[in-house]
Amino acid sequence: MADTPPALVFDTTFVAETGRPVEVLPGVVRVTAPNAGPYTFTGTNSFILGRDSVAILDPGPADASHRAALLAAVGGRKVEAILLTHTHKDHSALAASLRDETGAPLWFAGPHRLSRKLRLFEVNTLAGACDWDLEPDRTIVDGESFKAAGLALTAIATPGHCANHMCYALAGTDWMFSGDHVMGWNSTLVAVPDGSMADYLASLGKLIALPYAHYLPAHGGPIADANGYTRALLAHRELRNRQIADAVAQGARRIDQLLDRIYPTLPAKLRMAAAMTLRAHVEYLDAQGIIRVRNGMVGPTLSPA
Repeated sequence: MADTPPALVFDTTFVAETGRPVEVLPGVVRVTAPNAGPYTFTGTNSFILGRDSVAILDPGPADASHRAALLAAVGGRKVEAILLTHTHKDHSALAASLRDETGAPLWFAGPHRLSRKLRLFEVNTLAGACDWDLEPDRTIVDGESFKAAGLALTAIATPGHCANHMCYALAGTDWMFSGDHVMGWNSTLVAVPDGSMADYLASLGKLIALPYAHYLPAHGGPIADANGYTRALLAHRELRNRQIADAVAQGARRIDQLLDRIYPTLPAKLRMAAAMTLRAHVEYLDAQGIIRVRNGMVGPTLSPA
């Protein structure tokens, strides 16, 4: 019998020292951007890796004060590379201009792409949040091991939040940069067709099988007992799948009806994100043959399988 996953508990106590360099590990400095919000929590965490020379992981949003804070933390050292976990603009918008200024190449898992093709009448809700034109100078692939500013990293492809999402493990340690795939303050937004619930669930399972006990996410503070927390996230998503299937069996036919049943007290500012993630769950359940979905001009219509 499989171990019961721990209860899912979100940690919202993290206090970001916005704009200040904070050493979180030897040779790893966090600088949090001033873009706090409902989807970004306390802001995007950029990381500066290395000592004599550096690499920048997730340079962050197009904000002049954050750019200045990053360059101040670099302190004139050579920037060997600029890495991205993925190409949502709150992570990548500064990448091209920093490449131009520092000469550092961009390393990430390929240009932004949809998890699947757009369907008739469908709109990509996240289209404006994506860095469609950004191209890597070096394409990082799953399982690749490489050095960035003297630190050995291993790339771990984790599609789901978006198709080109990549985590990076610090070789010789039990630490991993988890980007937006796993965050301690909330569950991750998965919005089709930019993201994929099937990919997201598979990527959670992939991380559970790996030996990394601590995560440094792109929003919020470090995650201790990362394996237990990731197991709890997966169990939470599986519970949501069951809740949706039950709601459809009981007569729910639209996403807004699911939203009212499953999140009856959700603040208005979070309803759009919840609706997007519910739609990703619905698409997953349809593909699994658990419910049926008929897509139309006014959105999906749901029915029991």
